[in-house]
Amino acid sequence: MPDLDTEQLEQALRNLGDLLARRWQHYELVLIGGGNLMLRGLISRTTTKDLDLLGERTAEAVQPLRPMPAELARAIRDVADTLGLAPDWINVGPQSLLDLGLPVGFEERLERADYGNGLAVWLASRFDMVCFKLYAAVDQGTRSHHFQDLQELRPSRDELLAAARWTMSHDPSAGFRGLLITILEQLGVEHADAALG
Repeated sequence: MPDLDTEQLEQALRNLGDLLARRWQHYELVLIGGGNLMLRGLISRTTTKDLDLLGERTAEAVQPLRPMPAELARAIRDVADTLGLAPDWINVGPQSLLDLGLPVGFEERLERADYGNGLAVWLASRFDMVCFKLYAAVDQGTRSHHFQDLQELRPSRDELLAAARWTMSHDPSAGFRGLLITILEQLGVEHADAALG
């Protein structure tokens, strides 16, 4: 299946919102990943394979969708069939981030976009995406699209150090810290080891 550009993402989300409304369904979904950055206009990357669904926003918190509700999964597949998209154009791959905790203030920084009466999408903020992209870049290296996205976000030294401290709450191992320091230095953070304490 071909990758999706911003216009195709917007169209697919509109179709999904309309379809859910016709089926008397409403969901409030929290998105992260490259698709989130494209929808927010924060990077120049023109395509993505999918939209990464972190969970559902409720009055209490972002809740995981494990498993994805059958009505939502069916609607996503039906939109995929109609538009010729991959069946997992929205997927729940990154929900493990919820297990160890999101960056402090994550929910207050979310930005809402409505797609008809059936769908509200909550987009992660630039700072939170710096956190997630740094975590992914340590895992996948400087040749990954995560590292390229991170460079495009142009985080400040303070943002990178704050993001780095969050990533270490997810993986406190010495091996992870060593890779993290290498990535930070590649991004221009001098004396990263000392700065992290």
